[in-house]
Parts: sequence; C-alpha cells; structure tokens
Amino acid sequence: MTVINISNLTFRWARQQADILAIPQFTVQQGEKVFLKGPSGSGKSTLLGLLSGISQPTSGEISILGQKFSELKATQRDTFRANHIGYIFQMFNLLPYLSVLENVMLPCRFSPLRQQRISTSLEQEAKRLLTQLHLPQDCLHKPISELSIGQQQRVAAARALMGQPELLIADEPTSALDQNNREAFIGLLMAECERSNTTLLFVSHDQTLEGLFDRTVALNDINTIHQEITS
Repeated sequence: MTVINISNLTFRWARQQADILAIPQFTVQQGEKVFLKGPSGSGKSTLLGLLSGISQPTSGEISILGQKFSELKATQRDTFRANHIGYIFQMFNLLPYLSVLENVMLPCRFSPLRQQRISTSLEQEAKRLLTQLHLPQDCLHKPISELSIGQQQRVAAARALMGQPELLIADEPTSALDQNNREAFIGLLMAECERSNTTLLFVSHDQTLEGLFDRTVALNDINTIHQEITS
C-alpha cells in the first residue's frame, strides 16, 4: 500500500512570485522507514507541513493512505491528521501544564479512531510506550518542565505513536542529542514502528544516521527547483 504519494506538486508562499518546492513524484510505501535529508533552508519543514495537511500545494496533488488532500476541507484535513498521522516536532511541542501521561494520551482525546485501536486503557498504553522508550517510571506523573531534553524527546515520541497511526513524521527530533543517544533513540522508535506497522518519515540534516533507515531521500534530488538553481 502507498502511504505517501506526491504528484506534480508545487508550492510557494503567499505574495511570493517563485515556487520553493516543485516535486514531480515522491512515494513512500507502507512499513518503510525513510530518511529525508537536506540542508537548512531546503524546504524540509515546508514539505512536512504539506504532508500533514497544514499547508496546501499551489498545484499538484498529495495523497496520504489513498486520500487526496485536495478533496478535503481544512477541518476534514485536521480530522484526518488526528486519526492517521503521528508527528514528532523538533521542539517537541509538549504541553507544560499537563503531566507526562496526560501529554501522551492527548492524541486519543482528539481521535476516537486512534482510541479504538488500543485494546487496554489509555493510561496502560501510555505507560507501555514510555517504558518501551526507556522513560523512568518516576517520571510518569511529573510536569514536562522537570524532564531533561532526552526524556522530553521520549514523551514526544510516545505521544506521536499513541493509537498506532499509520504514518509517523519526525522533524529533526534528535538534534539536541549526542550521537550515541541519537542512535539509541532511533532504534527504540523503529522497534515501536515495527510493532504497529507504522510508516516512518524521519527528517534530519545529520547524514551519519542514514544507515539506520531502509532508504535515504535527498530533498534536493526530488525538488526540481533546487536542481534548476544548481545546474
């Protein structure tokens, strides 16, 4: 099954005359773990916004799990994203006024579909994910502000994985960690993706991580705007 399908996509910001993305074709199949690389400013975060339905292409089509985003209104894209896409933000975006467990359970509060996929209670599943990601038990009821960066990273990953989303997008979530901790975290993340058959699109500029993934895609290779500039 094709999880991500981009066809003849272009994108430019409002009031700008030039496209910043022009991607003729890009696909990711179910269960793949793809490393998407590119230098700062190459459009990685812009592409992720398009893939999650936050932004819309100027032209062309994005389909996720066979659903064309162009057929959905903004509120329908929000619902689709909540039901099917987990997202690990670079700065984690955890809610400081919620506990660790409350942060992890949050996606299922917005998505009955993700809640239905959980055979135990939400709290039990949240605890299982956090344990799998090696978060100490004594952190579970702490406020987010009392956790280290590495611990917050694990909470953000557990939240994104809650309810077995079909697609997990990770936007440079390991940039604050050293090499050994980065590789260990990615190993844990991949193991959980395998368990739930979740497709992983991992975005980073750290090329030392490429060998951990099924395949690598360089954004500058699929974005013809960059090819035109450098040719």
